Amino acid sequence: MLVFDAAETAALLPYPELAAEIAAVLRAAVRGEVSALERGTLPLPGGGTFLSMAAADARAAIVKVGSVHPLNAGRGLPTVQAVVVAVDAVDGRPLVVLDGTTVTTRRTAALSLLAARSVAADTRTLLVVGAGTQARGHVEAFAAGSAVERVLVHGRNAGRAGALARHAAAFGLAAEVVEPESLIRAVEGADTVVTTTDSVAPVLGDAVAASLRPEATLIAVGAFTPAMVELAPAVVGRCQVIVDTLAGARAEAGDLIQAVAAGTWSWAGAGELVGVLEGFRRGPRPVLFKSVGHSMFDLAATRLALRSIA
Repeated sequence: MLVFDAAETAALLPYPELAAEIAAVLRAAVRGEVSALERGTLPLPGGGTFLSMAAADARAAIVKVGSVHPLNAGRGLPTVQAVVVAVDAVDGRPLVVLDGTTVTTRRTAALSLLAARSVAADTRTLLVVGAGTQARGHVEAFAAGSAVERVLVHGRNAGRAGALARHAAAFGLAAEVVEPESLIRAVEGADTVVTTTDSVAPVLGDAVAASLRPEATLIAVGAFTPAMVELAPAVVGRCQVIVDTLAGARAEAGDLIQAVAAGTWSWAGAGELVGVLEGFRRGPRPVLFKSVGHSMFDLAATRLALRSIA
């Protein structure tokens, strides 16, 4: 069985190719060629969450075992810790172990890249809210697979926000840090806004709703439990909403669940990503893509990795 560390796993999963593989898996799932278990979760100390996710196709069966630790930023560790194990779907032989933190980061950012392309998002000016591992992955993904020219970074930790802006500049992008008092102005000027935090209070509040241009795109990836939220209900209510999977969003997307409870939005307004892969017509409202993750996307990453090492 082959074992790949974080750097080796990243090399197997270039963002544009991973985005294409996620699209292929979504289409295969519609044809009944992919099976998956619902995500299992358990609470851990310090507000952490233990997760297990499994999926399979005709070639491979995979499980990702991981955990999310909100206090890890203070420890100098990634918030997400995980490992992905793949076995042969036909005879059960262990095939590969991948660094699950890297898989999670890259498949989440590749999913966002796929969504941005699918909803015809303008990405020339990208505002990233958050400065952790997921924020870094999204900067890398959009640098690799979109027409981004300028990156704005807003984070609670000024040092980490500055480091992410410098990372973006290393790709030849114009990059700057957005201070709290300038956040609404940055939203007004951004083509695409990505939120990547583990917040339990909106990082884009009610005032942002009026600041969103009709042609803007929001991508919210941080909140993955009903208690977590990055977008205020008014922001959700302002948008046309696409989700990664409807079942997952109904169970876990705190932004949307809380918007429903507040009466600003309803599930009748949600579309699934797979439904817009072949074409999407933007309307008069901003578009919000909300993802909570799914084992199918880990399967897509594993499929791409297995092809790369075959």
